[in-house]
Amino acid sequence: MNIQMKKGALELCVLALLSRRDCYGFELVSALAETVDISEGTIYPLLKRLKEDELLTTYLRESTEGPPRKYYHITERGLAAYQVMREEWTEFTTGVEQILAEALGDDGETKKGDEP
Repeated sequence: MNIQMKKGALELCVLALLSRRDCYGFELVSALAETVDISEGTIYPLLKRLKEDELLTTYLRESTEGPPRKYYHITERGLAAYQVMREEWTEFTTGVEQILAEALGDDGETKKGDEP
C-alpha cells in the first residue's frame, strides 16, 4: 500500500481506538495488527507526532506485569481532529468505491474499451 495513504489511515485508526478508551503503546499495536499489517516501528513515531500536535497526552500507570506503562489519552483537540478525519475518510472511500464499482461490468470484470 502507498506509504502516505497507509500513514493517514493509521492515524485515523489510532485516534478511533483512543476515542473509545486510553491505551498503552503495545496495546494499540496489538489492536491494529489484528486487522492491518503494521509494525511497532510504525506506531511509536506516529504517537509521538500526535502528542506533539496536542492530539494526545500521556500518563504513567502502574502495571502488575512490570514497570509502569505509558498510556495515551485523546484530547478534545484530538477528538475534533478525529471527527473531521472520519468524515473526510468516509467521503473519500465512498467516492473511490463508486468509481471502482462503475469500472466493473456485471460479471465483475473490468470493462474494457469504454469511454471514461
